Amino acid sequence: MNATPRTKLLSALAAVLVAAGAAGCGQPAGGPAGPFPGSTGAPAAPSAGEAAEEEPQARPPAAAGTALALLETVAVRGRAPKTGYAREQFGSGWQGPDGNGCDARNDVLNRDLTGTRHKAGTHGCIVTAGTPKDPYTATTISFLRGSDTRTAVQIDHVVALSDAWQKGARRLSGQKRAALANDPLNLIAADGPANGAKSDSDAASWLPPNRQFRCRYVARQTAVKAKYGLWMTRAEHDAIARVLSTCPQEPVPSAADAAKRTAAGSAAAGSADAARAAEPAAPESAVSYQDCTAVAAAGAAPIRAADPGWDARFDRDGDGVGCES
Repeated sequence: MNATPRTKLLSALAAVLVAAGAAGCGQPAGGPAGPFPGSTGAPAAPSAGEAAEEEPQARPPAAAGTALALLETVAVRGRAPKTGYAREQFGSGWQGPDGNGCDARNDVLNRDLTGTRHKAGTHGCIVTAGTPKDPYTATTISFLRGSDTRTAVQIDHVVALSDAWQKGARRLSGQKRAALANDPLNLIAADGPANGAKSDSDAASWLPPNRQFRCRYVARQTAVKAKYGLWMTRAEHDAIARVLSTCPQEPVPSAADAAKRTAAGSAAAGSADAARAAEPAAPESAVSYQDCTAVAAAGAAPIRAADPGWDARFDRDGDGVGCES
C-alpha cells in the first residue's frame, strides 16, 4: 500500500528520534560527564606553555654554627618608632665592661690598630696613635689622638644604637643596653667617612663598600641581634640572607674572638709603653672643661678633637665630636 505524505513525515520523525537516543546511549544520568555542557568528558591536555608549575625545591638547611643558621633564629618584625631614642639610653659614654681598666673604645683601638702608641703610664691602655686597615673600605688610615686625624678613625657600632632601639633594645634594661653599646662584638674601628655614610642604617640600606668584608659584617650584625634578642625587618633579613648565600659556611663570630687584642698588638703595646715611660708627657691644653655644661657655657659646643679643652669623655659615640646636644 502506498504511504501517504503524512505517513512519510511520521516515519522520518521516528527515525530521527531513534538516532538521537542511540547517540546518547551510555552517558550517566544527569547529562554529559564533561566539566561544562557540550564537552566530551575527557580532560583537556595542557597546551604548550601551560604545563603545571613545578613546586620550588626546598633549600637545604644551613650548617650548624654558621651565621646563616643563626639568622633563621632571629625574629622578623616591623620597625618600631624611634620615639624616646637618645645615646644616653645606652649608658653614659664609653665604659669598661671587661674590667681590664680600659674603656671599650680604647680596647677596640688596641684590637684593631697596628703599630699602636700609648699614653705613658696607662699600661698600654690609652691609644695615642696607630694604623688600622679599615675593613669597610680596605684602605689604610693613620690615627693620631688629639688632632684632626682622629676623626678619620671612628668606633662604629656594627648594629647602630638607633637601629637597635627600634628593633627591641627599647625593651631592654638600661644595664643591658649599656652592655650592647660597649660590647666588642658590636664595635669596629672604621673609616670615619664610611661610618658617617652608614649612619644608623641596617643591612637593607647600607653595606660596606669593601665587598670582601660583607660576609663578616652581616655575620657580626646577626650575632649581635641574636645575642641581645633584637629583631630584623623583612628587608633587612633578606638582605643579610642574600649576602650569606654567597658564603654559606661563614661562621658565627664569637664574643671571645671579638674581645681579643691581637697578640702582636698586645706585645707591642707592652714593650712600647715601657720604652716610652721616660718620655715627657705631651703638653696639656691650657683650656679645660669640667663637663659638657661648661663647654656649652663657654660657647665651645660642639667641641672637636683638635679644639682647645678637648677631652675624650665628651665624645660619647666615638665620632670625634663631643657635647653635640
